[in-house]
Amino acid sequence: MPKIELSQRLLLFIEFIPIFFMSLTIHEYAHAFVAFKKGDNTAKDRGRLTLNPIKHIDPLGSLLIPFLAYFTGAMLIGWAKPVPVNRANLKRPKTDDILVSIAGPVSNLLLALLLFAFVYILRNELMFSGILVNILWMGVYFNIFLFFFNLLPVPPLDGSYLILTIFPGSLYSKMLTLPWIGMLFLYLLIFSPLWKYFMYMVEFVINILFSLLK
Repeated sequence: MPKIELSQRLLLFIEFIPIFFMSLTIHEYAHAFVAFKKGDNTAKDRGRLTLNPIKHIDPLGSLLIPFLAYFTGAMLIGWAKPVPVNRANLKRPKTDDILVSIAGPVSNLLLALLLFAFVYILRNELMFSGILVNILWMGVYFNIFLFFFNLLPVPPLDGSYLILTIFPGSLYSKMLTLPWIGMLFLYLLIFSPLWKYFMYMVEFVINILFSLLK
């Protein structure tokens, strides 16, 4: 790998680090917050109702895999520790379970729109051009991606729990007891021709936002 390419990757990685941890932290905090408001104290009791990223870091998914992915040029895949939720404690188990499940993806969508608002405000300010706008725009893209990605109905993503809530006791629910099946299916999807259609959806939203900057 040429030296200049390595240095560029290092710069991008350094710029991306705060966005990565902020996005994952807010995602998990949203799950914990909604669960707490709906009657489940499990995440709170385990110290997960916090915006401290250290509490949500998974050594493999939050550190090692993203680091290797960025410097090998592979697709960036990463995750935080899932927030523990005892659905038996929820006031209205079915409805509240849906709200807890979508809280994470929705938080990423709201964060993307907030970061885009800063990009929009600063777009004509030369003093803010360069690294800051680049970091903000990476945050917009990454969080739009997370929003759609986490809604995929594939275990262990949030979308799988939506399907489980709607169709309890189905064959699909048995997949959740075998997480490796979901992960295998997810990787097959990512490296299949179908993945480009998922990315078309992400790019469609990004292009709409980008057009508003002109």
